[in-house]
Amino acid sequence: MIRDKVGKAMENLGLTHYEIKVYISLLNENTMTAQELSKKSGVPYSKIYEVIGKLEDKGWIDSDSSRPTKFYPKSPSTALEAMRMRIENQVKENESIIIQELMSVYEKSGSKEKPEIWVLRGLYNIIAKVKEIIQNCEKELLLALPPVAESITSQLHQTLKISYENGVKITILASESATMDTVKTLSNIGEVKFKNSMFGGGVICDRKHVVILLGTEMDNNNKYEPLALWAEHTGLANFSREYFEYLWKDAKTL
Repeated sequence: MIRDKVGKAMENLGLTHYEIKVYISLLNENTMTAQELSKKSGVPYSKIYEVIGKLEDKGWIDSDSSRPTKFYPKSPSTALEAMRMRIENQVKENESIIIQELMSVYEKSGSKEKPEIWVLRGLYNIIAKVKEIIQNCEKELLLALPPVAESITSQLHQTLKISYENGVKITILASESATMDTVKTLSNIGEVKFKNSMFGGGVICDRKHVVILLGTEMDNNNKYEPLALWAEHTGLANFSREYFEYLWKDAKTL
């Protein structure tokens, strides 16, 4: 048996349910004939050779020259590397054709990219959106926390901790005026440096989601409330990331 998330990950890479069952069966038994594979995996015998052929084409299994033919699994790392190279080659082979044919159509139409940018008003709305982004982050999370944002650290701590325990790389740029309690809290969930004179602050997730803290504005009750921008746009996220890295270079360690 494999965990659901492993099967889902393999499906995300284009393997079918039958292909996954056959490959996992081979991993457990090392070598098997087609008939044995059908019985072990539960894949109907009428389908087994089709499934085996697709797995061989995709680079997940191989066979020998014995009679009857025996099949054996390639290591997951070898199979994934072969798949990555195949996908990259397919992109390169088709890239010039697609650009040549479609870019002229795009330019003639006068279309322009329209990145969606939303304004977040109020501390509750900002924290809710930041929590949502952190929860959905898979690989990398960058946080810039100016003094005005220090008060929300405690509200985000549990969400950040779960993300850190799930393997997300967390990098935090905090204000030099941060309290010792805040420093201890942050250093347990990621790499931390300190810097003053940060322009605003924000969150960048997986190079595509970004929340930028802008400061405050006066609401209808003549009270000042926090204001932020949220966007799901690779270009804006990369620009924000470059600024974060610029600040990070000469920031102070604890």
